[in-house]
Amino acid sequence: MAKFESLQALRQFLMDRTAVELGEIREALGGVSSMTAFRHLRELDYRRSYNQNGRFYTLFDATRFDRWGLWTWRDIHFSVSGSLRNTVRRMVHEAEAGVTHRDLQDRLRVRVQNTLASLLKTGDVGRELEGNVFVYVHPDGDARRQQLERRRTVIRAAAEAEAEVTDEIVIEVLLHLIRHPGARSGDVARRLRRRSPPITLAQVETVYSRYDLGQKGGLSRS
Repeated sequence: MAKFESLQALRQFLMDRTAVELGEIREALGGVSSMTAFRHLRELDYRRSYNQNGRFYTLFDATRFDRWGLWTWRDIHFSVSGSLRNTVRRMVHEAEAGVTHRDLQDRLRVRVQNTLASLLKTGDVGRELEGNVFVYVHPDGDARRQQLERRRTVIRAAAEAEAEVTDEIVIEVLLHLIRHPGARSGDVARRLRRRSPPITLAQVETVYSRYDLGQKGGLSRS
């Protein structure tokens, strides 16, 4: 492969291949050392995969990432925050009602237990037992308090909505998921709130909980 003589050429190489390993970058640069390859990479806005042992590199493109700051290409996962540790920390801090281990694992599609344990040890996240589930929250007192208040509000609303979820609502939500596989509860609620009478987020989350849909929106039982 011809040696790149400009940063623009290296950028184009990365754009054409979407995600590449360091060895491919070194070869493209004319067989340079890893240190030299990293020096070139630092000139570009790139992200390293948070799975696959961080083997893959991609140019950063904000339009690729979802509302959680995540993007997957084939089976390679990237985050706007870079590493898995930074990503988990950010997601815990940004979660309006805190976040559970299961929520994080479902969204990130990798094991997060060791990462959470490490973040707890260093005080980068906090943890509270709500009901029978551990909720990971911001370590700051005020932010933590707001997250827990929101979590308790959601739990109360879900409990109240349980008795209000009719068979018709269940059918509406499940039909929506058939038409939009993988839709999250918030997305479903936004689309169904124009219905008369509207279907609320609490009702949608009740259906998700009742049928063990998690946040993936996948039907796990009939």
